Amino acid sequence: MRSSRDTWAAASDDEAGSDDEPHDVEPPMTKHVGIVACSAEGAALCYRTLCTEAAATMGEHMHPEVSLHTHPLADYMRHIRIGDWAAVAALMADSATKLAAIGSEFAICPDNTIHQAFDRAVAASPIPWLHIADVVARRALADGRKTLAITGTKYLMTGPVYPAALDRVGIACRIPDALDRERIDGIIFDELVNGVFRDASRRALDAVIAKLAREGCDAVVLGCTELPLLVDPADCPLPTYDSTRLLARAALAEALR
Repeated sequence: MRSSRDTWAAASDDEAGSDDEPHDVEPPMTKHVGIVACSAEGAALCYRTLCTEAAATMGEHMHPEVSLHTHPLADYMRHIRIGDWAAVAALMADSATKLAAIGSEFAICPDNTIHQAFDRAVAASPIPWLHIADVVARRALADGRKTLAITGTKYLMTGPVYPAALDRVGIACRIPDALDRERIDGIIFDELVNGVFRDASRRALDAVIAKLAREGCDAVVLGCTELPLLVDPADCPLPTYDSTRLLARAALAEALR
């Protein structure tokens, strides 16, 4: 399979043989990004962000080469619901293997919940990965945050992904109470992953975030990659960390490194 670098090299060779064309064409030295997707809405937002924001650095209509692979969300959910994280990791690693086979040089996963299987997936992967929670944690540390509210699926909010990542940089975190966790989880799986975005759900989520602000949180992680499609930072009770877009920007930086 021919890469974008090969295409540019061929174009440069063609131009070198013509006196009518410029001779200073340089190939874009970027890495091929692989997206290990889980749900469609979050993956689409990540892909779109990576491609559209690249132009500011790379030039009009330019972005790194990007490939995406996803197993059906139903396959993931079957394992997540019974806590079989080894099986989740196997799906993630299988996607990474397929992406590597078509040239991807590193992987990202725009799904916070399945990062609970991250270490297992990376161990079985032929290419390196960026970790979404580590990306968020580094940004929060740079911003001087002390305590982050964590929102997302019930599996994420009660799981180790963000507590571990934030602990590594000395930031505390809090999660909603059990009733609010169920309410947010329902919004995600009944609405957001299906492309349904309701004002009533946005207001309900803002109310939960306001409660966490009163409990001492100084910012909130939108830890489901679809949540940035619902939450409006302009009227959210806390500053937001959009994990989806932050991961896309970290991938762009890595591709350009």
